[in-house]
Amino acid sequence: MLEPDLDADTRSAIDALRRDGFGFVHAQTMRGLLEHCGTLQDWDAFAGSWNALGPDPYLAQTGRRRLRRHGVYRAGAQGIIERAEHQPHYQSSDYNRLQGDIERWFEPILPEVGNGATMGTVLRCCHGLFTRLAPAVDSWRIEVHQFRIEARADEPGEPTPEGVHRDGVDYVLVLMVERRNIASGTTTIHSPDGTLLGSFTLATALDAALVDDARVHHGVTPVAPLDPALPAWRDVLVVTFRAGG
Repeated sequence: MLEPDLDADTRSAIDALRRDGFGFVHAQTMRGLLEHCGTLQDWDAFAGSWNALGPDPYLAQTGRRRLRRHGVYRAGAQGIIERAEHQPHYQSSDYNRLQGDIERWFEPILPEVGNGATMGTVLRCCHGLFTRLAPAVDSWRIEVHQFRIEARADEPGEPTPEGVHRDGVDYVLVLMVERRNIASGTTTIHSPDGTLLGSFTLATALDAALVDDARVHHGVTPVAPLDPALPAWRDVLVVTFRAGG
């Protein structure tokens, strides 16, 4: 669980999530929140693992590009988080109009990444936070996604090709890992009727978005290269928690 002596900025982010259904956490604050729960000692190797993601074959069928890896974890009543067997990612078409109602198999998160110090810290932090928000829940299904969205001069990258959406879970963390030579990529938060509630840009490693998925919808604007002659990408870790699983 989270430590009781949270700093004012972190308390503010938690209160915003409770009050508004979403919150933006600056990198410095997020680092402190994470370090309450463990170490980031292997961060460089963790971030470097985005260079070894596999293609998203389902998105490629629509002429779009995205690289990713995926993993599933479970957290029980005692708060012990364990990685589950490799399995598909599934969303109904109610939540994903582009790729819903199919089992999607992606390359698994590498063992050294999925079992590493940083991943463990992130998952414990999320568990402490989301259990604090939903104390009656004693078990969670956790899905973890590594995403790289590439952008080219003639082909902007689409972080959320399904558009403004819900993920069909309870809570979501989006953690910035790296932005390389890109513009835009602004996160937008909407009410169920489409009204814009807020927007912000994850610009620095460890900037984070927290989302109460049952209450609000979210999306991210396309990214374009600042210098069209150089590689451009947006790397994020997305962690979702669903009660019971």
